[in-house]
Amino acid sequence: MIGTEIDELDRRLLHAVQIEPRAPWAALSPVLGADPSTLARRWRRLTTEGIAWTTGFVTRFQPTLVEIVCAPDTVDAVIQKMLEDRRVISLDYTSGSRDLLAIITTEDLPGLAEYGRTTLGRTPGVHSMRAHLINEVFSDGSNWRLGALSPNEVARIPPATRPRTRAPRHVASDLQEAIEREVWIDGRVPVAAIAEKYGFTPQRIADGIAVLRNNGELGFRTDIARSLSGWPVSTWYFIEAPASTIELARTALSRVPEIRLAFTASSRFNLILFVWLKTLAEVNRFEIALENALAGVRIADRSVVLQLLKHLGRTVGSDTRVIGPGAL
Repeated sequence: MIGTEIDELDRRLLHAVQIEPRAPWAALSPVLGADPSTLARRWRRLTTEGIAWTTGFVTRFQPTLVEIVCAPDTVDAVIQKMLEDRRVISLDYTSGSRDLLAIITTEDLPGLAEYGRTTLGRTPGVHSMRAHLINEVFSDGSNWRLGALSPNEVARIPPATRPRTRAPRHVASDLQEAIEREVWIDGRVPVAAIAEKYGFTPQRIADGIAVLRNNGELGFRTDIARSLSGWPVSTWYFIEAPASTIELARTALSRVPEIRLAFTASSRFNLILFVWLKTLAEVNRFEIALENALAGVRIADRSVVLQLLKHLGRTVGSDTRVIGPGAL
């Protein structure tokens, strides 16, 4: 159940912004049955209270899932260090054979090697670490929907703005950097605000965003505080799967509503899943169902998330609401 902090209009608004994170309020107004000023006010409250947030993210970085084991009595210090590190885009405190699970982004593999040796490797309290290179993402949390809108209403949500015919095909590096920096902090930041801050025209900013999105270089997603999502339990599954099953999994896993992240990895575990569940009792049930559905897979390890600490660069409180902005 969605908490009392969110009413039906909030849920409909959140679902709409999940579909198109930068949709104008005026375009959503006829679909949601509320005037633009009401929608803007609702969204302002949801973001101010850390219930929902929208992020614009670049796709060119190499993501890696890193397991970290800490020396006794050092977990809090290691967590604080990683919360302050902009390369750490997500951080979970977990059960099982590791203390922390982090998703790290680096420019390339040498950057990852440098991070492991000179940053994590020299962090006081880090006892050991293991990296799982993310090769191919089958599905991620940006595909999840709240389910508050009807199929007809979903079809009426305007799609992302396509590039103008006259828009430059290449986005200048300084323009791209300005856009990436601002949409990472707030995925719905107005074009005019970026233009004023960096000295570009609003049209150049709008064109830049449209071109980067169209080229697949920039993505947007809307997230909701996990405690209010109806799926409060999160679990990582580390899987050993035959190569022939991986291709089957590509399609099969995309249809499983509990899965928030599924990817192949270059490590002992060649398939790793991040799953949302309603209760702890479902952790084992999901495992049994998965092994029955995919021939030959073996779930070699699993970790339940005890506390979500960081998500898409944002610090998260114990109630899973965002309490601090991301930094690029």
